[in-house]
Amino acid sequence: MEITIDIDDPVPQFEQLIEQIKAAVTAGALKPGDALPSIRQLANDLELNSKTVAKAYKLLERDSIIEAKGYRGTYVHPRAKANAKFNLQEWTQRKLSETIAELRESGVTDSEIRNAFAGVISRPPPAK
Repeated sequence: MEITIDIDDPVPQFEQLIEQIKAAVTAGALKPGDALPSIRQLANDLELNSKTVAKAYKLLERDSIIEAKGYRGTYVHPRAKANAKFNLQEWTQRKLSETIAELRESGVTDSEIRNAFAGVISRPPPAK
């Protein structure tokens, strides 16, 4: 698997990395259990800040595309191929669009929606 990051691309570098890893999983170039380079190694190879790679890995792990096994390394998740097809950002945008449309139909103004969203998003999540 070869990863290339285009610094002139308007897509953030961490997103380019995420999409290329997901594409490699979908295409079968990366299979469940395959080891991935460490954050430091991949950052050095791609000439990126290690925080950029760490952010991409964190989001890939959240989406169960990869799994970190502590000091043993990072590996492709057993269900990575199925999980790579789900796009959390698209799902979130769709859900928000549906909710906003429903609020507008009820007569809520965009300003009221923005204020309510800002209030809700700034609250700490409820304790589990």
